[in-house]
Amino acid sequence: MFERLRAAIEAALDAARLTDRRDVAFGMREGIAEARAALHGMREGIAQTERQLTMERKYLADTERRGGLAKQVGDDETVRVAERFAAKHREKLRVLEGKLAAQQSELDLAARELAEMKEQFQKVAGSSEFEAAWDELDRAQAGRAASHEMRDDLLRSEIDRAAREAQAEAQLAELKRKMGR
Repeated sequence: MFERLRAAIEAALDAARLTDRRDVAFGMREGIAEARAALHGMREGIAQTERQLTMERKYLADTERRGGLAKQVGDDETVRVAERFAAKHREKLRVLEGKLAAQQSELDLAARELAEMKEQFQKVAGSSEFEAAWDELDRAQAGRAASHEMRDDLLRSEIDRAAREAQAEAQLAELKRKMGR
């Protein structure tokens, strides 16, 4: 999963003898930050799959319940349709359960790799130069986060403005329609 990041860290460690240690620390820290972000994305994917599983289980239960009710009243056609849909829901459940297992295995692997990356960094990061690089990177990331927040706020306000304009246009069109224009 993090082969590229791991290779970058190992190359940075090898190059540490030849380059500024601050640059190495910065590169390693960036790699760790990317790995953390990837873990977050994986956790979101797992949560999404779990929500899909919950819904699919509900659909299966509903379909089986409807099939049972149809069987009680002797509606053979509805029973056949319910059985067909129940089979589809069971198949989708099997696929989603496999997907969830694979996602969790991938998350476990990525978490172990991140722990190894952190351990490597801790071994190398014993000097005050590395501490200064960490501080510098923290300041840069804080600035980047603030920039992203501002961009998100601007996008939200633009979306809100567009929604208000669309609502005003719809109201105007309705008034015109009522007035016969």
